[in-house]
Amino acid sequence: KYLLIFDFDETIINENSDDSIVRAAPGQALPEHIRQTFREGFYNEYMQRVLAYMGDQGVKMGDFKTVYENIPLSPGMPDLFQFLSKNHELFEIILISDANMFGIESNLRAAGFYSLFRKIFSNPSGFDKRGYFTLGPYHSHKCLDCPANMCKRKILTEYLAERAQEEVEFERVFYVGDGANDFCPSVTLTSADVAFPRKGYPMHRMTQEMEKKQPGAFQATVVPWESAAEVARYLQEVLKK
Repeated sequence: KYLLIFDFDETIINENSDDSIVRAAPGQALPEHIRQTFREGFYNEYMQRVLAYMGDQGVKMGDFKTVYENIPLSPGMPDLFQFLSKNHELFEIILISDANMFGIESNLRAAGFYSLFRKIFSNPSGFDKRGYFTLGPYHSHKCLDCPANMCKRKILTEYLAERAQEEVEFERVFYVGDGANDFCPSVTLTSADVAFPRKGYPMHRMTQEMEKKQPGAFQATVVPWESAAEVARYLQEVLKK
């Protein structure tokens, strides 16, 4: 069995869902005083303030849901998901995302692919008594390269350990992502594994930089993609072998 890991923002979907929900805000924009509070590495806390502002403006659950449901999938992603549906017994599929549970579930259910995923790891979110959309951090960690609320390497390492305890060993691991926070877990992949960074995005640039600075240090095979159909084709070849 193979383990296949997906990121969500700008990987499964063709946008950053945190930016997308601003479409539900008055005038489809955020006031400058909110935007100015953003600090590198503390995006989750920033989004908590954005959501509180939107709650104050009367943006409701249904408004958010509509936005999430209408975010387009990335090029070729439906093809890849169709392929995975057909070969479901060969792949264990998980999603690790710094977005939020409500948004991811809304989008994947609307697209019809929610059931593909064995497990989704993302920031907890929901609606409080006032109907405000609330967001929390996923966990805390000691990684210096990742945002304060989530290290995907820690999540992946713990998942593999947990599955090993349940006597599930994976022949190979495949990782599909785009961001700097996807580079961190992909560094732990072995030479049997494959990293699929989205072409021209931070994860792709970081794998190239690492290869230049420390040839051979990044062990996984790197297969950049512009359309997820290319990922499907690669996996098809793997199944033929």
